[in-house]
Amino acid sequence: MTVRTGLLDPAVGRAMSALSKAAKQGLGDPALAELVVIRASQLNHCAFCLDMHLAIAREHGVREKQLDLLAAWEEAEGVFDERERAALALTEAVTVLTDGFVPDEVYAQAAKHFGEAELAHLIGLVVAINNWNRVMVSRRIPPGGHTP
Repeated sequence: MTVRTGLLDPAVGRAMSALSKAAKQGLGDPALAELVVIRASQLNHCAFCLDMHLAIAREHGVREKQLDLLAAWEEAEGVFDERERAALALTEAVTVLTDGFVPDEVYAQAAKHFGEAELAHLIGLVVAINNWNRVMVSRRIPPGGHTP
């Protein structure tokens, strides 16, 4: 088995943390922010981030039913409101770019539910968690070790 580094340059870590914090604060909805970062982390198979953000989501009062059904949010009618669904669709479109660009209809739906500044912060948050997921997954950092 290849030994992977656990090291993250402190300056890089601070910069990534600052981006995450600014995006979450600008979005202004901590529960929704956690749903977004959890969904991206599911798509990226990041156990460390899932473990950490599931705990944070519970602290912010995210309902267990939402956490249980997040991976199947499109089929979970009545569990997520339209704003949450628009955010989750945009999260998936930005996270999984294998089909090309973010579809116009996904972006337009998100723009119906978020003001321009909120939308910018939402996209920033998705970009931030995708960065974190890639940093943690590439080094195979196991879950645990984070204390909220």
